[in-house]
Amino acid sequence: MNRLLLAICLLFLCAIEILRGYFIMPFPGSQTQNTIQYAYWLNNNITWIRIVGLAAVLFLLIKTFKTNRLWTRILFTLMLAVYAVIFYLFNYRLEADKIFYQPKLTSFVSSTLDSTDKTKLVIGIVIDGQAKAYPIQIIGYHHQVRDTVGNTPVMVTYCTVCRTGRVFSPLLDGRDETFRLVGMDHYNAIFEDKTTKSWWQQATGVAVAGPLKGTTLKEIPSTQLPLGVWLRQYPNSLIMQPDMSFRKNYEWLADYDDGNTQGSLVKRDFSSWNSKSWVIGIATDRFSKAYDWNELVDKKIIQDSIDCLPVLLALENDATAFHAYDRRVDGLALKFKIENDSDSMVDENTKSVWNMDGLCLAGTLKGKKLTAIQAYNEFWHSWRTFHKGTQRYLQ
Repeated sequence: MNRLLLAICLLFLCAIEILRGYFIMPFPGSQTQNTIQYAYWLNNNITWIRIVGLAAVLFLLIKTFKTNRLWTRILFTLMLAVYAVIFYLFNYRLEADKIFYQPKLTSFVSSTLDSTDKTKLVIGIVIDGQAKAYPIQIIGYHHQVRDTVGNTPVMVTYCTVCRTGRVFSPLLDGRDETFRLVGMDHYNAIFEDKTTKSWWQQATGVAVAGPLKGTTLKEIPSTQLPLGVWLRQYPNSLIMQPDMSFRKNYEWLADYDDGNTQGSLVKRDFSSWNSKSWVIGIATDRFSKAYDWNELVDKKIIQDSIDCLPVLLALENDATAFHAYDRRVDGLALKFKIENDSDSMVDENTKSVWNMDGLCLAGTLKGKKLTAIQAYNEFWHSWRTFHKGTQRYLQ
């Protein structure tokens, strides 16, 4: 009887350690179910579960070792060793913040000193006149980078498995909060704040577990563009530099921008409307909509309306730099077409000529500028998961 109870206790301890990691890491089948509450409960109660379980194991080991033969002692010693290995793996090797570390050195330089390939994608931010660019190849590994832009604290985040770049204010109740990566849910990165231990979803900024469940971090507007296009708009921008301590980690994402990175979790599906297909997502307070990247590549511009918002999506000739605008000017919703297969547009209303930066260069509207709207390039599985009931643009 003691041997049976001892075996059950050891198997239970092994199972608890495995499940704690399984629920929040990309193991087969782990990201398709709504298990975040189980993962959070285990994470917060694992200490006392271990204490009780190990106390029972120790008590039963003593009784078993006193009354059983050598082979029994060897068997249970091996089982205890297996638990020790599992404990080490799931607490020191397979935890998210033991795989993806924060940069040891965060540095920025001007474009004149920067050597980053100008075709590399960046997440760009402008606050109070200061512009900064964060290469996706860098933040894609770190998952989050803390910084200050225009005296405003920011948390620049990126989840490579969802292809979601988001920038949030790290302020909670007026305090500058610290966050750490704890894992993922539905393939999206999850962060834990240091003060309340709540868990936050990267794609939405919503707390999905813990005391602050339901609270949403304030999102800061950002833009995803090739660095060269970003610098065309903001030539005085500072560019984040790689922390060479993580050079090999960055190399793994060298081909990430165009979707050719090896690995099923991050590799693009070049067809349309499959899980790993690219879409552009736009959301208003009430509605959200996804646009097929392949269709935008084919047409170069897509015009639509979302919740009374006239939308213009435009793609530059590099087939990488996309722009999203409110196509109203002085209350009139303009209709655009591409000018002679160039990176210029003409509105059919006034025949004015516009560049891809949304600025009117010639015509009756010369000097007018379209208002940029927040849009995201990400995997279809991500957009449809975190924007329930989203519409698809089909035309």
